This record gives sequence, structure tokens and C-alpha cells, in this order.
Amino acid sequence: MVVTIKSSHVVKPAKPTWTGRVSLSEWDQIGTVTHVPTIYFYKSSPKWPTQSNAIINNLKDSLSHALVPFYLLAGRLHWIGRGRLELECNAMGVTLTEAESESKLEDLGDLTSPEYQYLIPNVDYTVPLHELPLLLVQLTIFQCGGISLGLRISHAVVDGKSALQFMSEWARISRGEPLGMLPFLDRKVLRAGDPPLARPQFDHAEFGLPPLLLGELSNAEERKKKTTIAMLRLTKIQVEKLKNMANEGRSIDSGRGYTRYETLTGHIWRSACKARRHKPEQPTALGVCVDSRGRMQPPLPDGYFGNASLDVIAVSQAGELLSKPLGYAASKIREAIETVTNEYVISAIDFLKNQPDLTRFQDIHALGGAEGPFYGNPNIAVVSWLTLPIYGLDFGWGEEIYMGPGTHDFDGDSLLLPSPNEDGSVILAICLQVAHMEAFKKCFYEDILSNSLQA
Repeated sequence: MVVTIKSSHVVKPAKPTWTGRVSLSEWDQIGTVTHVPTIYFYKSSPKWPTQSNAIINNLKDSLSHALVPFYLLAGRLHWIGRGRLELECNAMGVTLTEAESESKLEDLGDLTSPEYQYLIPNVDYTVPLHELPLLLVQLTIFQCGGISLGLRISHAVVDGKSALQFMSEWARISRGEPLGMLPFLDRKVLRAGDPPLARPQFDHAEFGLPPLLLGELSNAEERKKKTTIAMLRLTKIQVEKLKNMANEGRSIDSGRGYTRYETLTGHIWRSACKARRHKPEQPTALGVCVDSRGRMQPPLPDGYFGNASLDVIAVSQAGELLSKPLGYAASKIREAIETVTNEYVISAIDFLKNQPDLTRFQDIHALGGAEGPFYGNPNIAVVSWLTLPIYGLDFGWGEEIYMGPGTHDFDGDSLLLPSPNEDGSVILAICLQVAHMEAFKKCFYEDILSNSLQA
């Protein structure tokens, strides 16, 4: 795919905004601290403006107005020592690039194509951190008249829920509507910048290093192996079959049945173990991302704009996962999720505040490094977008025809998305080593089929 950059703009807030340094919470400064990509595609429509530059001008104008309430995104990050970050609100602005492609939307083919990288703005991490925009946007116009909107947004400033809030409000402004919800910007509710209160109340296994392959002293070799991406769909019927499998044999007295997320994630975990041909005694961890907003006492304010998700882990041996029913894997995942209480979150914050340096908790292998948590072989991480309002982003030209994650190429990364047509199906976007992907696909679907035949 040939993509030509036509112009690039620095977009600043339309009005003066507060300036100064903001302390980030512990959740902002661990895990992925680089930019996360997403992409939206829009088909040409008769309701689109006829002038060729109307769309980019509308995006630029509405973005500058969106950056007034969301002024944190117009700032810059600074390292302040000991692996810690601070946000300077200085209205330096974000980057909006206009590009064009000789291709047509229908030429794009597989949604996992590496060519997508040309539709998402590049971030040059050789540039000092304090010079990098926190948000980069690329509008690409195709020969057919369709467009794509590719974004990269700093995960050190927002999590998925906050990023979607910003996108939704930006779209409302673009349509000429008032804001639906103001962002709540004060990270003090998560004790940002404050000293620790006490020694942590709990042990926090999620901050340790995940298991290694048996016989290995590091994951250096696994990090180097070539990976590939697949988008796998499960129909509503297949999802229901898996839920029935997970809940088989549970009594009425044993509480609520396993959820869609617990069931699907357990199935993914087992399929990965089988595809990787783990020995029965191989330890394996599953990373689970839990939103703490509603688990805090009191709950975080509506519109809390920042990272509020805690990664916890479920751990088992591969042999146990594969020899026991799906409900066993689902139960391990539920146990991990249910550890996230108000007290647990406070304890985790204290644990991190007591650390002399946060570097080892930061996932920057996106930059080619060998440090930080690695949820590749023999581990896996499953992030859920199942309950997030990820579809229906209308800037005044109609809703997208496709939305999804941008390219990601780290072994063990996976993401669950709801079907855009609300038919109850689910999409799994997963990255695995090339050597394991075909076996994973086979296990992923065959296990459902074999259980159906037995039934």
C-alpha cells in the first residue's frame, strides 16, 4: 500500500487552559507506557461534505475544541527519576496528519494486514519523551472516497475507557453537539503524588515476573521469535456452547454462573497451552485487566480520566488446565478478578509507592527492549473490550464500517471485541508466535465442535 502524507498540523486547545505539572497515579506509570493504536474506517456517503478539505478542517477545528476540557492530552510527559513520570500541562498540542492512498477500502483485505501500519501515525521514540505528543491522529483518504482514522494515544495518560470517552466527546463536538460528560481530571482520588500510607496489606504476585518455560533462565529467546496476528470469530451459538461447558455440573448453590469473559478467556488460555505443546508441569500465567472504577469505596467519579485498571494474574499448571473441565480455568480467572477489592487496590498502590524504581513494572518491549513484564510463551494476556462502547463513532459523516485495534505484534497479546452488528458474536484479536498460530486456531474451534458432538 502506498500512502502519501499531504500535510501535518499541530492542533492546540482552542482556548487557554490550565498550565502546570500534574502527578500521575501509580496505574498511569506501570504496564504499557507507550502509545496504543486504534483505527476506524468510514465508507464514502452522500451526506459527506463535498469540498475536499472540509473533513480535515472539521477534524482540526473540533479537535482543538475537544482539547479544552481534555487539556491533559495537549501536554507532555517528563521522566522525573526512579522510573517515574509526571505530566506537564503546557498546551503544546497534538499531531493531526492528512494522507492519501491510491488503494480502495475493498482492496485492504485481511483486517490483520501489516499494511495497516501505514494508516496509523508513527511515533518516533528516539525523540526525547518531553517532545512527543500524547495523541497522534492520521486521516487517510482512499481513492474510492472512503477514509480511515488512525490514532495513537499515550497509555501513560489514559486507559481504554478514558480514551473512548475522549473519542466520543470529540465526535459529539464535531457533530455540533454539547459535551455528554466532562472528564474528571484529578488523579488525587488515586493518591497521585502522595507518599505511601503503610506497608502493603496483600502479597501482589501480579507485580512479579511471569513464569518462564521449563529449563529456561530468561524469556530473551521467546521475545525474539517471529509472531503473527489472527482475528477469530465465535458466533453467539459457539459462545453459548462454551458457557454451557464452563458451567456444566455447577449446582444452584454454587453462585452465579461463569461470565462470557471468564468462559472465553479460560478457553483461550487452554487453547494456547495445547497449541504450545506445554508439558503438564509447565507453570503458566494469564494476565487479566480489571477496571477498579466501580470497585473502589467510594467508586471513582464518573468520567475519571486516567488509568484505573489493575492487571492481576491467574496461575496454573498446563496439565491441570487441560485435564480438568473448562470450568476449572474459568474458576481460576474468577478468583483473580475477585481479589480486586478497594483494600486490594489501596494495597497495590502502596506496594508501588514503596518501590525505589518503577522501571521493571513498565512494559516497554514495544521499543525492542528486553525488560518489563512479558506475557508471551508460556503465558498470555486477555484484555476485554466486550462491555466498552467501541462502536458508533460518528463525526458527522456517519458511523464507521469497521473499528479495531491497530497492529500489535507481541506474543501473548490478545483482545476480545464484541461484534459490531450486535448479533452476539465475539471477535478475538490474538498475536502468537508463527510456530503456534495454526495449532491455536485448530484447538480454538475443535474443542467447541468436539464438545458439541459429545453432547
